[in-house]
Amino acid sequence: MEQLGLDYLDLYLIHMPFGDYYGAWRAMEELYHEGRIRAIGISNFLPDRVIDLCNNANVIPAVNQLELHPFYQREDELAILREYGITPQAWAPFAEGMNGMFTNPVLVEIARLHNKTVAQTILRWNLQRGVSVIPKSVHKNRMEENFAVWDFELTSDEMRTIATLDLGHPQMLDPLKPSEVHRVYDYLNNPVLTSLD
Repeated sequence: MEQLGLDYLDLYLIHMPFGDYYGAWRAMEELYHEGRIRAIGISNFLPDRVIDLCNNANVIPAVNQLELHPFYQREDELAILREYGITPQAWAPFAEGMNGMFTNPVLVEIARLHNKTVAQTILRWNLQRGVSVIPKSVHKNRMEENFAVWDFELTSDEMRTIATLDLGHPQMLDPLKPSEVHRVYDYLNNPVLTSLD
């Protein structure tokens, strides 16, 4: 917090359920109780890790950031998060446009019917599912576009149609793949990449 020049953090997350994340969670709980962190959460925790952590924690995570988009919808996992009162948060609501996300005929047609963009349609779809979204952009016009999702609503039929796009597997990060686990640890063990200086 000193390096950031802040007195407190609004939200602090454990990025992956690797290493001593129980020890990290206990330390975060202490900071939370001291008021130095307003909310604590997790990211990329699959249901078994969510359930296990919740049964061994004093503070239930406020959020679980996950890869959530029309091609990876994770409905069963969302139900478990709701059971524990954890807000799902989409860290990749557009999957970086992979697999033709922005040109998908189903999404293009639904967007056209509402006079919206595919991006706005995807954001609205996730919001209607109770998912918090954090779309990434450095372009002012896209940021403005991303905020303009409160003046329309997708119908039940449109929600069901989008549900048919689910491929049932990650497009960006699969924490069950050994290669992904190696990649995370390679990054963490590289002092040049992890230095805040």
